[in-house]
Amino acid sequence: MEVTVHSSKPVKPDYGDRGGPSPDIVPLSVFDKVSYETHRPVAAFHPPAPANNVLEVGLAKALAEYREWAGRLGADAGGNRAIVLDDAGARFVEATADVVLARSLMQLTTGDKLLSLFPSCHGADELLLAQVTRFRCGSIIIGVSMHHKVADGHAIWTFLFAWGQATRGVAISPVPVHDPASLFAPRDPLRIEFDHRGNEFKSHGDKSGGTHAGDETLIHRVHFSRERIMALKSKASEGATRPYTTLQCLAAHLWRCITKARGLDVGATTRMRIAVNGRTRMSGPKVPSGYTGNVVLWAWPTTTAQELVDRPLRDTVELISREVARIDDAYFRSFIDFASSGEVEKEQLVPTADSLELTLNPNVEVDSLLGIPFYEMDLGGSRPFFFLPGYSIVPVDGFMYIVQSFEGDGSVDAYVPLFGRTMEAFNKCCYSSMPPMADQGAY
Repeated sequence: MEVTVHSSKPVKPDYGDRGGPSPDIVPLSVFDKVSYETHRPVAAFHPPAPANNVLEVGLAKALAEYREWAGRLGADAGGNRAIVLDDAGARFVEATADVVLARSLMQLTTGDKLLSLFPSCHGADELLLAQVTRFRCGSIIIGVSMHHKVADGHAIWTFLFAWGQATRGVAISPVPVHDPASLFAPRDPLRIEFDHRGNEFKSHGDKSGGTHAGDETLIHRVHFSRERIMALKSKASEGATRPYTTLQCLAAHLWRCITKARGLDVGATTRMRIAVNGRTRMSGPKVPSGYTGNVVLWAWPTTTAQELVDRPLRDTVELISREVARIDDAYFRSFIDFASSGEVEKEQLVPTADSLELTLNPNVEVDSLLGIPFYEMDLGGSRPFFFLPGYSIVPVDGFMYIVQSFEGDGSVDAYVPLFGRTMEAFNKCCYSSMPPMADQGAY
């Protein structure tokens, strides 16, 4: 597959007759500061697909409501990292591919073929770069690179939906909210009730994962049918007071299989980093669904390799459930107070979210997009039929995404990047250790 870039240009907000607002500066919130640097989703659409100029016009209108994506990272008067709302614009790239998309989908998992569907970020200062690649069959893929310091996954997808709404000429909903100062103000006096060192922050120079061994990282898509999910949840929930969630059960199963495939020493400690959305957990004030920035912290279930692989699946699910439940409103508020206390600067702490790591071994990370209906993204043509989560530079060994399947039947896809030398063992464990079910359909 050869991708040819035909144009690359800035798209600035289109304010219409109302005129543009004055330049402004919005300091990064405490949640923005501990987030990763980049995030890349990919969506594919069957024909008919909107013309490139229609997509460009819609993007300009969406940027008028979400000015941060047309801005630049800079600093406020106090030297704090901030978003400069200068309307410099997002980058819009037009490209074509010389193949039929359906024949190329299986190749779009790693390496240069995947990266060719994204605009080059080398030396870019834009916070949003989008590339529309048209295939010989008339299908398109939209590769987007959006700076993760500006927004989390929920907010990123809210903007992408808004782009579709603006392209179709309908009102943008939900209405965006851009006010982190009032939502995340520290308490007076500060109440730091939890230890945030090692969770959101680490000492400068610490590495949470192992070293890169030079092996290629491959992405394997594990498809779990609705029947397989029900069987897994039934097994994991035996004896529990209530059924565990799909995410908790799949995360436990995948964590155990990755640990087995890696062949860790039995006494080795392994941790799972699992994202927790504060929009559903914080109160007083509650975070609006239209908030445009980051509101994510992480739970860290921790155990040994031997306990993880030898004990029943329900024990791992219970561990994950218990640690996720700890990240409640009190924890979020404690984090805000700690991040605002001056201790981070005094101790020269840095975020544990490190976009430069190429392997998390012996640990894993799980990001869930199960609550995001990305298959409903509508740019005025067909709905998406394919989605592949993206990574900042290359796929990170052990960094999984769990998403809804586009089959629309309650099935789920897990994208699992691992070094090639461990992939065969992972596949064997993943499929052989699933509980039996009446329907012997595919995963």
